[in-house]
Amino acid sequence: MTFVLKLISGLLIGIYISFSLGRSALDWGKTLDSLCPQVSALYPQSSKNAGIWTNFGELLDTEGFQQLAIEKLSGLIQIPSESYDNMPPPGEDPRWETMGQVHDYLAVTFPLIHSTFSLAKVNTYGLIYEWAGSDTSLKPYLLAAHQDVVPVNPETLDTWTYPPYSGFYDAETGIIWGRGASDDKASLAGIMLTLETLIEKGWTPKRTVVLAFGFDEEASGIHGAKTIGKALDEIYGQDGLAFIVDEGGGFKDVYGTIFATPGVAEKGHADIKVEVTSPGGHSSVPPVHTTIGYLASIITELENNPFPVELARDTVPHDTLLCYASHGRDIPHSLKHAIFKSTHCDAALRKVENMFVSKDRWYSSLVGTTQAVDMVFGGVKANALPESAYAIVNHRINTLSSVNETAAHDTQTITGIARAFNLTLRAFGEDVIPASAYLLSEPKGHIELSQAFNHELEPAPRTPTSGKDSEPWDFLSGTIKATYDAHRSFRGTDGEESKSESVIVSPGMSTGNTDTKYYWNLTRHIFRYNHKNGAYGGEIATGVHTVNENIPLDHYLEMIRFFSTLILNADEAEVFE
Repeated sequence: MTFVLKLISGLLIGIYISFSLGRSALDWGKTLDSLCPQVSALYPQSSKNAGIWTNFGELLDTEGFQQLAIEKLSGLIQIPSESYDNMPPPGEDPRWETMGQVHDYLAVTFPLIHSTFSLAKVNTYGLIYEWAGSDTSLKPYLLAAHQDVVPVNPETLDTWTYPPYSGFYDAETGIIWGRGASDDKASLAGIMLTLETLIEKGWTPKRTVVLAFGFDEEASGIHGAKTIGKALDEIYGQDGLAFIVDEGGGFKDVYGTIFATPGVAEKGHADIKVEVTSPGGHSSVPPVHTTIGYLASIITELENNPFPVELARDTVPHDTLLCYASHGRDIPHSLKHAIFKSTHCDAALRKVENMFVSKDRWYSSLVGTTQAVDMVFGGVKANALPESAYAIVNHRINTLSSVNETAAHDTQTITGIARAFNLTLRAFGEDVIPASAYLLSEPKGHIELSQAFNHELEPAPRTPTSGKDSEPWDFLSGTIKATYDAHRSFRGTDGEESKSESVIVSPGMSTGNTDTKYYWNLTRHIFRYNHKNGAYGGEIATGVHTVNENIPLDHYLEMIRFFSTLILNADEAEVFE
């Protein structure tokens, strides 16, 4: 009898658990959908814009327009507008003069823009275009790109499939080759060709359109976007723009689903100089450690003590994972479950770190503050003890951290080794270990920590993607979906919706910075996104910042479709005021 009762009890418990798990699964699905909500595709609707948009889309499919698009981008690529680190201001270095060639090319190639827009040049080579809208009560918006490219290493020339500044179009593969093809001249040419075409069709804006093109984005924008940002502040003032779109995220396949990830945040940045000094002399009578030896130990200590990588709620990396869990068709069940629980369970949050973040070097770099020892200097002669040696440590700062917190971590990490070697330590203007700390012996040397180039940057303010201030995000999301669907004929020109699944739009960010770091004051709604296709790259890499940079023609045309849809939608939207 006891056995029977236990058996019945066990069966009842099993039925209850099964029922509970089933109900939880249903709730889970509903909850996850709400954690990454999607909007419908947003198409131009007004009588003014709908026909223009349809006609533009049809034009993109014509051989004549495609040839025109190739020529515009190819010609821009052929200008070697390279920017280098630590260049002096324009006028003090002849290498800047290639930017003048870019200006001349734009003026000749896009004549309607130059006869319609006003143009201001900032610090010689920065460009600000403005096309005044008919309704001055509407906030303007800004489209940004940069004119410069990463230098080509002369030693790699023989490894390029086509010369880096040829702008060669391979009709067989449908690929445009050359430095800047992907970063960022396709955006620059795409924006300009879109607007040139709209002007040609007789279209005029209701909302003012502003363009800003820096000329040293690849060198931190010190001379370009920084001065452009100041000029824009004087013109439009704080929060004077509706939104900004600059280079950044694209779309790709993740877990069997196409995700677009506009950048809505950026990490901070700091280059910290670690310098060691000690007495010199002849190397035939060396001390136990030279400055280079001390520096090597410090570098080892830093690399052995990296910043913690801790996934946190209410951050972009966590929000991106929520979207993967909500919409990724092939995401492993265990990871999906852990991501869901991580919204309210700390143990699950750590589990996601272990299952995903720690195993993905790129994602780990996105979540935590990174450190990379990128430059080392010391010594002048083989038989002379180096009196000084230093290293530059590059940090990309976690969005929840700060420059000061990063500096404090480095200081704390180095303090122990400074004491072990009887070295004094001064960090960022403060004496951490003075000479008086060593009462029984003289210090053997000194360590100095400082900001290397005084270009440190706090993490960017986050663009709202939920709540009452998220309408611009919804506007962009709808525009992305419309572009993606139209380019694949998911929606016919007669307005019929396809049943094919569209792109999923998720908050995103990258590990680097763009020119927008100088535009924070202008709007809360900064989107680092140019609709670059990373989903169907095939076997040929895009070669950004390395050899064989390229862009497939179809990807470039889809970017143009995005800019045309964005411009026409922005002319109708009423969510920015």
